[in-house]
Amino acid sequence: MAQYTITINGKAQQVEAAPDTPMLWVLRDHLDLVGTKFGCGIGQCGACTIHFNGVATRSCQIPISAVGENPVVTIEGLSKEADHPVQKAWIEHDVPQCGYCQSGQIMSAASLLKQNPNPTDQEIENGMSGNICRCGTYTRIKKAIKTAANS
Repeated sequence: MAQYTITINGKAQQVEAAPDTPMLWVLRDHLDLVGTKFGCGIGQCGACTIHFNGVATRSCQIPISAVGENPVVTIEGLSKEADHPVQKAWIEHDVPQCGYCQSGQIMSAASLLKQNPNPTDQEIENGMSGNICRCGTYTRIKKAIKTAANS
């Protein structure tokens, strides 16, 4: 076990973990930030998406030893009052069904809009392609992203 100081949602956190522990488990098991979900464990579904150094990244693929001083933002840190434009659009368009993938979807959408504030339909599809929604709410996801882009 090693001691790490990492910045999560703007706050320095002390964590003791094995160097190869994925950030997903650091967040969930060590810091009790359970909004980031376990989906597949191999970086293919997007349920565990966080912002790592400002970019949407699968937390199951980043070992704590690779974080260093790079800031990490989870769904809990995206906005203090759940009032990020993407979160508001998600509610407006009633996007979630089961809701399991939604934190990863929202984090990917927020990153997409930060990089491209006015994406086309194709750019949305490309930007969100790594996020799987087993309920198939892709049409509502796209509408919500377009609404967030216009707010």
